[in-house]
Amino acid sequence: MALKGKPIAVGTSDTDLYTCPSTIEASVHGLVFANGTGSSATITVKVYIQSTAATTTIITGQTVAANTAFTWPKPINLNAGDKIIASASTGSAIVCLYSAYEGSAAPVAVGFTPRGAWSSGASYVTNDVVSLNGSSYLAIQASTNQSPATQTAYWLVLAAKGDTGTGDVSGPASSVDSEIVLFDSTTGKLLKRASTTGILKGTSGVLSAATAGTDYVAPGTATTFTATQTFSGTSSALALALTDAAETTTISATAATGTIAYDVTTQSVLYYTSNASANWTVNFRGSSGTSLNTLMSTGQAVTVTFLVTQGSTAYYNNAVQVDGSSVTPKYQGGTAWSAGNASSIDAYTYTIVKTGNAAFTVFAAQTRFA
Repeated sequence: MALKGKPIAVGTSDTDLYTCPSTIEASVHGLVFANGTGSSATITVKVYIQSTAATTTIITGQTVAANTAFTWPKPINLNAGDKIIASASTGSAIVCLYSAYEGSAAPVAVGFTPRGAWSSGASYVTNDVVSLNGSSYLAIQASTNQSPATQTAYWLVLAAKGDTGTGDVSGPASSVDSEIVLFDSTTGKLLKRASTTGILKGTSGVLSAATAGTDYVAPGTATTFTATQTFSGTSSALALALTDAAETTTISATAATGTIAYDVTTQSVLYYTSNASANWTVNFRGSSGTSLNTLMSTGQAVTVTFLVTQGSTAYYNNAVQVDGSSVTPKYQGGTAWSAGNASSIDAYTYTIVKTGNAAFTVFAAQTRFA
């Protein structure tokens, strides 16, 4: 390093105070602006960067009082061709003094040299970068056959290989776009293609083929519904069209007598095959645990049939109840029946309409079959 410096008079236009030589770099210290006159003056100082041809102002309008000096407190580092420039408000009023430390040569750019995988037969020099077993290393001195993994005098670790993961996954060699993938066994590391086709169901995250008629409704497959299904249709389309339908019938070797509980959720037709032994009351309900009032909504109707076998002495249904409460039916023909038909089967048909909460209208008909 060489120390240089000299006084320079600062004019009212830009004055070059110092220019860094083309082959070196410099650091300017002790930049002092002295005013030896009896009047104050202001100074402006700029730095010109040769590599970008840009000028930056570092001091603007700094006042230097009469017979005083202003000192810039920090060093200014310059590269080849850079300049320090100043101007003053009054000519011949300001003199600049400085000290410059100049280097013998401009710095040489130093970078890393990628060399790929380390080889025991290759020669390496400082700043070579190699890889070995998943880690990368930087050479800090020349070497041959000095393993980066063990020879720390020659190599510096740049990036170490990470820990082995616990969820390594291995799967098929190829795949089909949008294909479902499944775990193979319980290791959590093997994958396989899903061979199941059709509709799938998931149970605790495990996929399997869904069963038609059990897991979903499919045309051509018998399905049992255990909840109410509502078919609404539209103002221009019927909700349901049936070519054939079967109603569930309960056939019981029982004689009609007393109060008979008719559960509409069990059957649409109840057939007693033993001869009636006395007049009877029929009580309509949903089931033993559900009332018909709970089962039905206002504006809904249920139609059921009770087939009663009669002997030589006939009896008849003389009272109707809904959920245990008496209801007077609307009889076919307008007149309540007063007898059964001997040696026949009497078919009693009841249409039960819910008109409000716990309010029902029952339409009843008796027909003889013999």
